[in-house]
Amino acid sequence: MVSINWPEPYRPGATAVHVSNELLMQAPAARVWAWLIRATLWPSWYENAKDVVIDGGVELGLGARFTWRTFGVAVSSVVEEFVPEARIGWTGAGLGMNVYHGWVIEPRGQGCLVLTEENQNGFGARAQAAVMPNRMHKHHQIWLESLNAKAMGGWPPTAG
Repeated sequence: MVSINWPEPYRPGATAVHVSNELLMQAPAARVWAWLIRATLWPSWYENAKDVVIDGGVELGLGARFTWRTFGVAVSSVVEEFVPEARIGWTGAGLGMNVYHGWVIEPRGQGCLVLTEENQNGFGARAQAAVMPNRMHKHHQIWLESLNAKAMGGWPPTAG
């Protein structure tokens, strides 16, 4: 069973908001991973990511710091877990909330199972969940489906 490695302040049950999505993808894990870590390309295929800037690079890696806009909020993130082609997780802070967003990719036949979960703390998280309770789940599903479509179409452009 795939699961997220939660840092203590973000473990399920200790946060204001928890969202979980998964998708069995037809694309191979290596291509899914390649698209996921090329965060600078997210805005070209995921409608809820804007202005992604990775300090000193174009791909995510352990310790990478990046800024972006999602759900209309400016977020500063740091990659806290990075296991190539298998796991990535980052913390994020913005407008009254702090979050941990984790991804797990597990090969399954010619494709892979992708799990993405996010836990949030803070008044901004509670307010957003109260006003729009299914918004994050809906957009994370779109993110998964768009990621699958990109990976099914081939590899991302060469980084550099």
